[in-house]
Parts: sequence; structure tokens; C-alpha cells
Amino acid sequence: MNVYQEVLGIRDTIVENRRWLHQHPELGLDLPQTADYVEQKLREMGYAPKRIGACGIVAVAGKKPGKCILIRGDMDALPVEEQADIDFRSTNGNMHACGHDCHTAAMLGAAQLLKAHEDELEGQVKLMFQPAEETMDGAKMMVEGGVLQDPKVDAAMGIHVFTNMPLPVGTVMMLGPDSVMAAVDWFTIRITGHGCHGAQPNNGVDPLNVMSHIHLALQAINSREMDPADNIVLTIGQMHGGNTSNVIPNDAMMSGTIRTLKNETRAMVKERMEAIVSSVAAAFRAEAHVEWGSGCPVLFHNKEMYAQVKQCLSTLEGVSVVDLGDQGIATKNMGSEDFAYVVNEVPATFLGVTAGTPAEGACYPQHHPKATFRDDAVLVSTAAYVQVAIEWLKNNH
Repeated sequence: MNVYQEVLGIRDTIVENRRWLHQHPELGLDLPQTADYVEQKLREMGYAPKRIGACGIVAVAGKKPGKCILIRGDMDALPVEEQADIDFRSTNGNMHACGHDCHTAAMLGAAQLLKAHEDELEGQVKLMFQPAEETMDGAKMMVEGGVLQDPKVDAAMGIHVFTNMPLPVGTVMMLGPDSVMAAVDWFTIRITGHGCHGAQPNNGVDPLNVMSHIHLALQAINSREMDPADNIVLTIGQMHGGNTSNVIPNDAMMSGTIRTLKNETRAMVKERMEAIVSSVAAAFRAEAHVEWGSGCPVLFHNKEMYAQVKQCLSTLEGVSVVDLGDQGIATKNMGSEDFAYVVNEVPATFLGVTAGTPAEGACYPQHHPKATFRDDAVLVSTAAYVQVAIEWLKNNH
């Protein structure tokens, strides 16, 4: 079986799916059109898809007993007004600026080929179509909803396309066995003081003054409490309080994110943030607390699974595979990916596929309103999904 040649044989279908998905981007956990489209396509192929939550979709290929490998594609978009110079641009105010339409189309292509070769599968392949990666809510929801059970998942693989890369389009990037993507946690800090006239600050407790001191104190976590060999990013993205110039307000708020490269560091930073926020506020006779929002743990690679996936891809004809680890590049990416919820439960690997180079004019990064993603990346992603699924089951039968 030459997987990539079979993918090229259904190129028109894959591209058609990708075009439709790109023109109908939806956000977060609420993807009614996208989920209905994916579910309809899966039923046409002969699957019996099931929903997890409102818009998460699971389908299983394979008739023989054996192990189960999960492949995952995310489906949600971003609230970005598209400006890309393409003839299938979105017009609804949202945009697949991160390339998730490519992931979903590649998964549908993989589903079609896996169904065609279902009798040859030495086990089962579970297809996970996930909402809400951008908000870090989707993978957690699906894991809690049982996506790793019935049948029990033994291993998993995810793929992400990347534009504005210095490698030829359609190159599969193995990110190195020691590479990680950061955990992320969204937070809001709410501060309660005592409002008063701006001319009489002694009669109140100024929450804006407290907020300023909290902002500065939080930076000491990185500069004075972190191992210098470790990394965190603590970002305050917004600060709000008051609505006029001559009144000290009663309340204020600030919000941001923390990103950490170790799950134990993540726990430590959250604990120290809570202590600093409450203590600094108390020192100024105010009250403050941290509210934690969406987030995800660290994404890391299971080294045995990484080696097995590398072996599976070594026989994928017609596709270039580059292992950044072999080049001494152990990437530590402060960006985050909620496939980490799967990685922290089962042996897994996460791959990249290049979708555009600056030399071709694809000079805009992910999340930019002019970002573009080449169809060749979708075809290669499809081939990688299928190749790894089939070969991993064969090698672990």
C-alpha cells in the first residue's frame, strides 16, 4: 500500500472538504455546522459516529481485536476577520487562522482511507474530531467524556500544520523526543478596596494602587523564585478599574496567562500567585483573589511512542520527514496545545507539517488575518495519519 499515492487519488475530495470548512469557521465549543458536516461525511463513509458534548465527534475504524490508536484533529477557528488573498475566504467574521480546517479535512481524508482498508487493520483506530482547542476547553471535555475509553486507547498522535516555515511545504516535522509545549492557565485577579473621593484618598482603600503592587510583585516569581534553568511566562494582558478621574473606585481587575514547561512548576506558580495576591492586598487593607479559567497541562512526548512513530513514517514514500531532534534542536515552545490532556493520559506524539514558506509569499504566522495554508500540507497530514495508524497497529499487534 502506497499511502501517499492513495491520498493523491482522493485529493479532490480532501480539498473540497477543506474549502467548505474554511468558509464556515466556528468558535469554541459551539460548532453546529462544522460538527454536522463532519458527522454527515463520516456516515456517508460507513461510520457510526458518536458525539461527546454538543460538537465533539468520535468514530472508530477496525473490525479485528487488538490495540487501539487514537488520531486527533481539532475543528475550531478564531474570532479574526480574514484578509487572506484566497478565493475561498471566510465572510462570517471568523477565520481558520490557525489551520484547524486543514486538520479536520485531513482527518476526514484519513477516515475515508482507513474505512477502505478496514479489513487490513490489526486493531482499531479511533478518530477524535475536537472542538475548542483555541480556548483550551475541547480536549479536556472529550477526555472527561470518555474519548479514551470504549475501546480503551493505547496510544495517540496529533498533527498541527504550520505556515511561515523555512522548510518545503508538506514536510513532516518530528519535533524531537525531548520537545515540550507549555502548559497554560488563564487567570483573573479581582481586587476589592473602598471607593472614595479622589481628593480624600485617606478615606478609602485604593484598588488601583493595590493592583499596581500586585503586578510588580508577581514578576518576582520568575526573577527570584524560579530555577534559572526553568522557564515561565507570566503575562498581564489587561488591567481595569474606575471610570472617571476624580473618584477612587471600589473595585479593580487584571487578567492574563501563565505558561510553564513542567507540570510541577505549573502547580508551584499557581500556589505562589494566590499567596502573593492575597498578601499584597492585605498589606494595603484590601482584599484580592485569583480566579482560574481555562488551561491545559504540559504537552510532552512519550519517547517509546516517538520512536515507533518515527519508524512508521520512515516507510511513507513520497513524503519528506525531518526529525529536529536529530539536528540537535530540542524545541521548548511557550505556545500551548490542549492535546496535552490526551498526552498526559496515554503514550502519544505530536507532529508538525509545514504549510507555507516565506519564499512562496506565505510570510504571515499563525493567527494573522492574512495567514494562508497550502493544500499540500493537508494531503501530507492525511498520509501521516493513515501511515502511522496502520503501521503502529501492525507493529503492536
